[in-house]
Amino acid sequence: MIKWCRLCVLPDTRPNLNFDKSGICSACLNHNKKSKINWNNRKTTLDKILITIKKKKGPYDCLIPVSGGKDSTWQTIKCLELGLKPLALTWKTPFRSKIGSQNLKNLIDLGVDHIDWTINPKLEKKIMLKALIDKGSTAILMHLAIFNIPRVVACKFKIPLIIWGENSAYEYSNEKNTDKNSDLDNRWLKKFSVTNNFKVNKTRENENRYSSFFLNDKSIKQKEISQVKSIFLGHFYKWDPVQINKFAKKSGFRNAKKPKTGYYNFADIDDECIINIHHWLKWYKFGFTRVFDNLSLEIRNGRISRNKAIKILKKDKFKYPHKEIKKFTQYCGITTKKFFMIAEKFRNKKIWKKNKKKQYYIENFIFKRNWNENN
Repeated sequence: MIKWCRLCVLPDTRPNLNFDKSGICSACLNHNKKSKINWNNRKTTLDKILITIKKKKGPYDCLIPVSGGKDSTWQTIKCLELGLKPLALTWKTPFRSKIGSQNLKNLIDLGVDHIDWTINPKLEKKIMLKALIDKGSTAILMHLAIFNIPRVVACKFKIPLIIWGENSAYEYSNEKNTDKNSDLDNRWLKKFSVTNNFKVNKTRENENRYSSFFLNDKSIKQKEISQVKSIFLGHFYKWDPVQINKFAKKSGFRNAKKPKTGYYNFADIDDECIINIHHWLKWYKFGFTRVFDNLSLEIRNGRISRNKAIKILKKDKFKYPHKEIKKFTQYCGITTKKFFMIAEKFRNKKIWKKNKKKQYYIENFIFKRNWNENN
């Protein structure tokens, strides 16, 4: 039976989330330790890393994986303030939104070179559908691209450092934020990269090295990869999505008129449907959605109470993202009926039960509610 953190609104079904004996989740425990971190010492550590990097005197000091979102805007500004010569790199989603394009242009106009990487569209479409069928996720290809292309490009351009934003595994999961855990390394990728050990069958279409850079690390030698350091900037600066958004807006970043998914109108807005469906499928798999993550961050940062968060959740209809699903199914060449048949395979029967009306409901949900077929 599903259990809920007594401080935030996350369930114990969230991958890599642990609860202590008192019923507090590891993400809340991590956050509570932030006040004890010596941020000045961490900044000194970062300065030492950058001194070593700048001595290499290559064409670029660092590579920044960017989408144009608030986090990558913040990363870019910080890198420029730190006197670095960055190369920005984007995996181009086939569903880039209008506001996403505007924000990406704004980021580039801050003063950086930029690569917009488009994967072979025919191959990309096939892999995206395969990931949905095999793993029940629309975002696996996105994560493969985001985590692998930057390492390949850094090796090819001989860029010694990749700079990421927040450590999502620390903010949402059970990763320990110790002084030693500043790197996005193979250990982190294996445990937290959200690719679910997805395997792409080798075909004639992806035999070409240049079209399969995003698939795995075999396209380059491990020795080359090991020479590239990869760090979370959020390890050295206290990360808070609301404060990051305020910072980015001062440099031209635009918020959406309303949230695309979840609670924030400044997050997950660069893509028209992949992210929405990815977060909605958590509902079937784990019994929560993006809004639970966002509200939990708001609770930890003291902006709302847990009771207030639950009141907000009670107003959330948890409806299917119909428009996004239609766009995605048309792209993949399947019917919406086929999509829901696939999604149903991933419904977690350990938490989803059927009532007398044969409607699914979540046993021990965070609040009492009426259930219907649109849940």
